[in-house]
Amino acid sequence: MKTSLTITLSAAMLAFVGCSSNPGTQPAVTPVPTSQTSNPRFAAPAPTATGQPYDFYLLNLSWSPEYCVTNSGAAECSQHLGFVVHGLWPQNNDGTYPQNCGTRPGPTDPSVWAGLMPTAALAQHEWVTHGTCTPYDADTYFGLIRKAFGEVKIPADFTASTQPASEPPAAIIGDFAAANSNFPQASIAISCGNNALTAMEFCLDKNLNPEACQSVKPCGANTVKIPPR
Repeated sequence: MKTSLTITLSAAMLAFVGCSSNPGTQPAVTPVPTSQTSNPRFAAPAPTATGQPYDFYLLNLSWSPEYCVTNSGAAECSQHLGFVVHGLWPQNNDGTYPQNCGTRPGPTDPSVWAGLMPTAALAQHEWVTHGTCTPYDADTYFGLIRKAFGEVKIPADFTASTQPASEPPAAIIGDFAAANSNFPQASIAISCGNNALTAMEFCLDKNLNPEACQSVKPCGANTVKIPPR
């Protein structure tokens, strides 16, 4: 990828719109293959709550400056953030996903989500919408998010660019795969809107090991615009 590369999207805006990149219901597909990494990195903790059935996680990492192009007055825009976590979303192999699975207490302290998400509003939204569907309390769920995010290495070209750019989605996925040897290319996806790159997505099994994505809506653009940070 060119060194001018930068991706943008605001996690704060996404807190108030639908989170998942998948449509609500799709036809059933073949079962997901087993995790493709030969060295599992993590074992999920024991359940601490009652959740809903689901097959895998989708880790969505947003690049906040995209939102700031048209919402420069938002609080997070003054921080010139890079990649932030939008969410760790339970997903099903058939393209459906559970949401809003009950009422449970949220995070006990801001330190649980600090450094992952830019605002308390987004953290609470993600917990209510997605975290309550997992078999974990809020602190454990955000611990999973921190672990998953910590396993992703951001390509260097994404951190230094100050100029707009355009790149094919396949080239961007290739950059992330090259920087993350534990992530097969099939486990990495791109989310885009209006031909602009909005997020990188990573498919993970319930132990947070990468696996091939199932029924994750791909970016259909030939090239994506990448506003600078």
